[in-house]
Amino acid sequence: MAESLTSKTMAEKENQNDTAAAAEEEQIINYRGIRVMPFIIGNETFEKLGAIGTLSNLQVYLTTVFNMKRISATTLLNVFNGTTNIATLVGAYLSDTYFGRYKTLGVASIASLLGLLAVNLTAVFENLHPPSCRGGDGRCVGADAGQMAFLLFGFLLLIVGAGGIRPCNLAFGADQFNPKTESGKRGIDSFFNWYYFTVTFAQIVSLTVVVYVQSNVSWSIGLALPTIFMLLSCFLYFVASGMYVKVMPEGSPMTSLVQVAVVAVKKRRLKLPEQPSISLFSYIPPKSINSKLPYTHQFSFLDKAAIITGEDSINSDGSSGEPWRLCSVQQVEEAKCVLRVIPISLTAVVYHIGVQQQYLVFQALQSDRRLAATSFHIPAASFVVFAMLTVSIFVPIYDRLLLPFSRRRLGGAGITVLQRMGIGLFIPIVESLVAAAVEQRRRASGGAMSAMWLVPQLALGGLAEAFYAIGQLEFYYKQFPENMRSVAGAFYFCGSAVSNYVYSLLISVVHRWTEGPGGGGGGGWLPEDLNKGRLDYFYYLVAAMCAANFGYFLVCSNWYRYKGSDDVAKEDKLDPHSA
Repeated sequence: MAESLTSKTMAEKENQNDTAAAAEEEQIINYRGIRVMPFIIGNETFEKLGAIGTLSNLQVYLTTVFNMKRISATTLLNVFNGTTNIATLVGAYLSDTYFGRYKTLGVASIASLLGLLAVNLTAVFENLHPPSCRGGDGRCVGADAGQMAFLLFGFLLLIVGAGGIRPCNLAFGADQFNPKTESGKRGIDSFFNWYYFTVTFAQIVSLTVVVYVQSNVSWSIGLALPTIFMLLSCFLYFVASGMYVKVMPEGSPMTSLVQVAVVAVKKRRLKLPEQPSISLFSYIPPKSINSKLPYTHQFSFLDKAAIITGEDSINSDGSSGEPWRLCSVQQVEEAKCVLRVIPISLTAVVYHIGVQQQYLVFQALQSDRRLAATSFHIPAASFVVFAMLTVSIFVPIYDRLLLPFSRRRLGGAGITVLQRMGIGLFIPIVESLVAAAVEQRRRASGGAMSAMWLVPQLALGGLAEAFYAIGQLEFYYKQFPENMRSVAGAFYFCGSAVSNYVYSLLISVVHRWTEGPGGGGGGGWLPEDLNKGRLDYFYYLVAAMCAANFGYFLVCSNWYRYKGSDDVAKEDKLDPHSA
């Protein structure tokens, strides 16, 4: 008994010491949120101007300067974009486990600068890109091994840069505000608002000014502008280095997920107790930022990781003595949160295929791109700006008008996250059908149709983004455990990454299947000359895929249980918030 009391007293003293240390640490941290926001927002603005200014027009650059076929250029960019988004998982892991967000962003920013410089040099020096196609016979020489290797080296640096920047930039900006004060909370909200404005602003400028310079003035100058923007971004980031709050890494939360999986496999032969919610090992670390989660019946096979056996040891503070042999119910529930998100997240794959419409650039190239009755030709890559304008216009309307209206009519929070995502998944069906109808009109006109007919499908794509993409970000932010929010940011890009690979495979399969024996590039749905193809059939195929994807989402959303909700433990009760 005396030994037990002594252990209890020691544990209480340790907890008191930990609390005092945490309070002292809070006092030492000097949050300068408002003061450093101009540097962080400026860094974000110029970084996006640099990255988007280069990536938005690469499709045209590869086909006109590197003399690549459209199918090859589209496939390469899909692989590049997919690998870029997958790299965000690696960046999030390295940031959380080893380097912290400040160092990760610093290294990634320099890598992006060098990558943009490398791509720019391929346009500046003639020996780094193939010669121009001959006007008379139309013969084109492709890039040699050295030229292609240098270009891919630049792409590799851009992948490293994006892999570190994308999962860390939002979280690093939020680190500069004290989340425990009202002013800090308001500052975080303000930062998020400015961040989304920055992204939209950068996209609009890049898709208009930068793309115009690239397409109509000079590729050398047009690719130099993003490089200069990225240089300014690095300067603004490092000049305020001494003012930042630099959160040190505390170990990857992924380790806890792996522990749950490993221990559940080890104890797979054990039988769950009749009342698992009160019989399993329950422990929550005192310093954990994660909210306490109730026990749930879904994925009950993972519950075995929290069964206490005679071989398991428990420390004096109540924690597991061997984390790879015994996990807590809290760990198991955090793992379940991640598993529940995965089926919903898979809808992003087909969604991105529906809204991307990469052939739209080629449609614009084979249409009349004159602005009204003027002689000014809108660059083909700039048409995507109409989707961005739709997002920037609709988001305030949704926030100020639609959301309050839904709260008055539906009560509570109004439109739920899953309902918002569901609306966003339905719109690409309509968008693809409109795109097919417009393509039929364009092909019938022989290229004389005004490219402004492409605007309706772009506006629908922007509307889908305002519902699904932003809703998906909110969904991940709220449904992942709190210590995995940087991983949640990377998870957002993974759907786009997988979509790029699937889209590349889809285009390749459709092209081979419809071209028939012999090939030659002149037939099929997706030939080099769209006037000889049936791109509208491809859009109908995408519409069917989006319809199936929407049906799959309805099933998943009906099964889904929101994190920490009251009905989460009731296996056979339908979610009232399903889309």
